[in-house]
Amino acid sequence: MALIVAVDIGGTFTDFLGYDPASGRLLSAKSSSTPDDLSRGIRNCLEKLDQPPAEIAEFVHGSTVAINTVVEKKGAKTALVVTRGTRDVYKIGRGNRPEAYNIWFRRPEPLVPRHLTFEIHERLSATGDVRIALDEQQAAAVAELIAESDVQSVALCFLHSWSNPAHEKQMSALLTKALPDAYLSVSHHILREYGEYERTSTTVLNAYIGPEVSRYIEGLEKMLRSEGFGGTLLIMQSNGGVMAPSTAKDLPVAMLESGPVGGFIAAARTGMRSGRPNVIAFDMGGTTAKANLVRDGEPTMAHGYHIGGYASGQPMMLPVVDTVEVGAGGGSIARVDHVGALRVGPESAGAEPGPACYAKGGAEPTVTDANLILGRLDPSQFLGGEIALDLGAARDAIRCRVAEPLGITEIAAALAIIEIAAMNMSLAVRQISVERGYDPRDFAMVAFGGAGPLHAVQVARSLHIPAIIIPNFPGQFSASGMLIANLRHDFVRTYYRPLDRVDFGQLRAIVGEMMGLGAVRLREEHVPESRIQFHYFLDVRYAGQDFSLSLPVAPDRFGEGYRATIQREFNDLHQRKFGYQDAEQPLEVVSARMSAIALREYRDLPKAAASEAASPARHRDVYFESADRPVQCAIYQREALAPGTHLQGPCIIQEYASTTLLFSGDEVEVAATGELIVQVGGPLHVGGPPR
Repeated sequence: MALIVAVDIGGTFTDFLGYDPASGRLLSAKSSSTPDDLSRGIRNCLEKLDQPPAEIAEFVHGSTVAINTVVEKKGAKTALVVTRGTRDVYKIGRGNRPEAYNIWFRRPEPLVPRHLTFEIHERLSATGDVRIALDEQQAAAVAELIAESDVQSVALCFLHSWSNPAHEKQMSALLTKALPDAYLSVSHHILREYGEYERTSTTVLNAYIGPEVSRYIEGLEKMLRSEGFGGTLLIMQSNGGVMAPSTAKDLPVAMLESGPVGGFIAAARTGMRSGRPNVIAFDMGGTTAKANLVRDGEPTMAHGYHIGGYASGQPMMLPVVDTVEVGAGGGSIARVDHVGALRVGPESAGAEPGPACYAKGGAEPTVTDANLILGRLDPSQFLGGEIALDLGAARDAIRCRVAEPLGITEIAAALAIIEIAAMNMSLAVRQISVERGYDPRDFAMVAFGGAGPLHAVQVARSLHIPAIIIPNFPGQFSASGMLIANLRHDFVRTYYRPLDRVDFGQLRAIVGEMMGLGAVRLREEHVPESRIQFHYFLDVRYAGQDFSLSLPVAPDRFGEGYRATIQREFNDLHQRKFGYQDAEQPLEVVSARMSAIALREYRDLPKAAASEAASPARHRDVYFESADRPVQCAIYQREALAPGTHLQGPCIIQEYASTTLLFSGDEVEVAATGELIVQVGGPLHVGGPPR
């Protein structure tokens, strides 16, 4: 048996999906996440399914362990080693003020305090020339001083080492000798790109989370081996690819967003399978909601992002699937603030104690509690009946903390909670579409996550998105994306030149060096040469601009005539993204990028089993737009809907780990491959019943 398993650990639930491509056998499970020991959630899923790890050929894993270590400030005690005179670069950061009118604005707090930042007497120029040779005697003394500081991890980032890593190599040897047991993170191993603050921050993040992530991966490997697992373990990356555990231990910063991106990979594939290459991927789980824009079958990528938000987060400059995230999930807590306004999130009840209706000690009202008292969730069928929801506890929480303070009924309060949550999520979708020059009406929405299908129609209608695709296994959809993700490694070299002065021979040599590094890394992960592909890009901008666009290029065509190709294709890309171009403005090349990709053998998403029946299982009262009158709503079981089935809203379609809600005017058809294709009706009557 060649069972492929993917496990996604989120803030609230651990999702498990196993698939045997040869037989079509499918295993699906969900368990509460276990923050004290994340691997226990994996073990719980295996026990639920009575699945021996010895039968698993490939185990792909995405986890929140890396990002939680940063957000919760639970990383290693870390030292930072820099060039003399640059000790405060990491503290000062950028000179911009993202929130100009916020008097409470605070810059990100460095993960390394100043007293653990050490300077070394050395200096390189931006071209890599040695201005001041590294003083080995002083460097060795600093290494011994760091060894006496009781640190667990060291980040090394010299000025302009992206251009010439010679001094970093010398210093790393001295640090390894003085601190043989410490985790060492060296900038030129991670990021060969200019931008001292961002490069330093990325190196520090890698060092800060390295010991914790390494312990976690080693614990996971030990647990699986003890259960008889002898297959291949792969770790999901933020760039949408997977990597070997050994690579993840060296480069843990690459897995900061390893969980959510699996869903975006699967959303792109689902859109293509449905004949819609342009989709908006919308993921709503228990803690947050996330969105990504997919064009031409590929998720939008970003070259770095800020952990904790742009205004006050820690910058990380590796490629990542572009994600906008808001604190709106099933566990998001509703509260009335000090001025009497109702707010929802970003605080979450999480897995422990969870929403009030979980009856695990939680007393705060959440989005899940609101959906329950509106009749949108079945208290006896949540997670297929594995969790019995307490309707009374949900009513008490909403009545005491929302309805009574606002002087409204429990139902009105629940509708208000859902409406505010939907508005918050709509803002996330606007950020990746409208605010980036794309019209949501030109896209379908792929809605997934345990709570995504329950709220998708409200979000889609607010933005006039015409169609929604509810994929197979939406509650474990991020895990299904991990099943098909390729091995991938990204490399970058800053090569800053005006386009008319680019030496294409030099550029070809830089690309060749990156190809060699990519091939070595994939060979270390036991990938045969026949499965390796390389993709190349140049970061290009108009002269005088601060931000660049990444342009696909073909190095085998590099030559004098290629300048005109770059000029034309950049202007076309700038026109598409920003609505204008300037053909007379000279261009600059900033960096060369290369992605080394190894295609996985299994390349398709699992399909749902076909059925023959389409009758409603039952009816129940459900509140949609009016707090005055519920609707006797038809309730269907998804596994009982055969391909080609058509249904009219209002109705509810339930399945093991998710619920799809359709309003009046919506229509749904079951695709041949099992997806629910929803044609969205007119706008909802927001703020009260229709007149």
